[in-house]
Amino acid sequence: MKKIFIYILICLLGCGCSINYSLSGASISPDVKTFSVAYISNHAANKQATLSDVFTEGLKDKFRSTAGLSLVPSNGDLQFSGSIVEYSTSYEGVTASQLAAQTRLTISVQIKFTNKTDEKQNYDKRFSAYRDFDATESLSNVEDVLIKELSEEIIESIFMESVANW
Repeated sequence: MKKIFIYILICLLGCGCSINYSLSGASISPDVKTFSVAYISNHAANKQATLSDVFTEGLKDKFRSTAGLSLVPSNGDLQFSGSIVEYSTSYEGVTASQLAAQTRLTISVQIKFTNKTDEKQNYDKRFSAYRDFDATESLSNVEDVLIKELSEEIIESIFMESVANW
């Protein structure tokens, strides 16, 4: 009789517990079902024509595919808005002949995040990333690849800051 009681107790405990585990590192409340992304406008001094679209659509794709949430036009349980505040190049390092050895492309995005189910998680934060490339290369030759890499890195940081409650 004691064995049956223990078996039933273990079954009840096992059925009553749930573990929210995700390979992405996301820890999303079961109350969160939707998200919305306002257009990420470009307010950087140096404009790049496709950058707003890259960030807006990239953020949508990341949450749709990784978080399993439904995209709504506005007023989602998780809400993102913001702007691109920096798109710049600078010279890094100097060669023996007093020329720049590297050029650095930096992209920064200011994101406002609102979590309607847990206001303690809200933030308004700047996310940045950069890549260096050989100064003998022109930006136009490497720009597409660098934008892809930098936007993916920044979007991953936004995702982790928003839903990975570590």
